[in-house]
Amino acid sequence: MKNELIQVKNVSRNYILKGEKIEALRNINLNINNGEFLTLVGRSGSGKTTLLNILAGLDEPSDGEILFKGNNINDYNEKEKISFRRFEIGVIFQSFSLLPLLSAYENIELPMRICGINSKERNKRTKGALKMIGLEKRRNHRPYELSGGEQQRIAIARAIAMKPKLLLADEPTGELDSVNAFSIFSLFKEMVNEQNMSIIATTHDRTLLDLSDKTLNISNGEIFNHTT
Repeated sequence: MKNELIQVKNVSRNYILKGEKIEALRNINLNINNGEFLTLVGRSGSGKTTLLNILAGLDEPSDGEILFKGNNINDYNEKEKISFRRFEIGVIFQSFSLLPLLSAYENIELPMRICGINSKERNKRTKGALKMIGLEKRRNHRPYELSGGEQQRIAIARAIAMKPKLLLADEPTGELDSVNAFSIFSLFKEMVNEQNMSIIATTHDRTLLDLSDKTLNISNGEIFNHTT
């Protein structure tokens, strides 16, 4: 039996801009296995973020389908979509999306609170995530008291604390120096190996690619080769 978590089948995404058809994605096909770390490489505007949004169920393809554990996510009803986004998928956005009035600890804990995870488990996961990213001493600081790189690491901790089956990370090391970027990708690799988590991360830093299992190159909305 195949170990596939997600199958992307003939996925295209088109937009109409000022009467002109824009092809953001063109006939994308790929499989993502359980416990696989895939990096997505391409220039700005190549389709990386569009693909991540579709995989997360935040956008829908114009054509094709996304199968998660064999089920087409676009066929989910509203209750199933909410469950999918809360418990199966974790997303790290480029914008961080931290709540300004909450501390670092509270920002990490909030999604778990919303999902009904008990306080003891929330505390354990939040402390563990802060330790993983090396910011235990910044737990009580609010976002405006943190650097851009520290805010990015809090956003990463918030996502991994939920223990998703699939983690989607859009430029998760964009605000980090080379040492912290390597540390975060090494952490991703550890989660893949120890928790059987699947991760797709976009990056412009080619020095990090060796830490992933596979690199997918995308240009003008098309995959043009795989590197393993």
